[in-house]
Amino acid sequence: MRLWSKLSVMLSALLSVACSVSPPKDIKVVTPFDSQRYLGTWYEIARLDHRFERGLQQVTAHYSPRADGGLKVINRGFNPQKQQWQESEGKAYFIGSPQVAALKVSFFGPFYGGYNVIALDPDYRYALVCGPNRDYLWILSRTPTLDAGVRDSLLQTAKGYGFATDALIWVQQSADQ
Repeated sequence: MRLWSKLSVMLSALLSVACSVSPPKDIKVVTPFDSQRYLGTWYEIARLDHRFERGLQQVTAHYSPRADGGLKVINRGFNPQKQQWQESEGKAYFIGSPQVAALKVSFFGPFYGGYNVIALDPDYRYALVCGPNRDYLWILSRTPTLDAGVRDSLLQTAKGYGFATDALIWVQQSADQ
């Protein structure tokens, strides 16, 4: 019975992490948010390392509306080791009001993780996005490059929220870089 108790605790902990969708404590998400303006293609400028994008270059995310009111998410990146493109389709839904940029996203069946826009250009040209904890952070742009001043401003925002910006991976966005 003791083994079963340990397994139950481990499974509960795993599910709570896998299904965590709320933004990290003390982090404010963008309000008001207009999902229609957020649609389209975003280039990944930088990210904290995680296994599902490890080693990928030329990463983009494309958002489009779903018939059920959610968003369709297509993540795409080039794997230089395999010399091939990799693509993953997911779905995202607001966890509250659609005017608040806090969503839950799933690429793996019933498991959702947080997708929180924590900084956004008024013209929706660049964004800072985090997951349910400070282990997930992305800098996104509508273009493959980002102005140094904008980049530095986003880095300062992320540092202010306690993210390990020194661990960011700067994504190669063109094959000739």
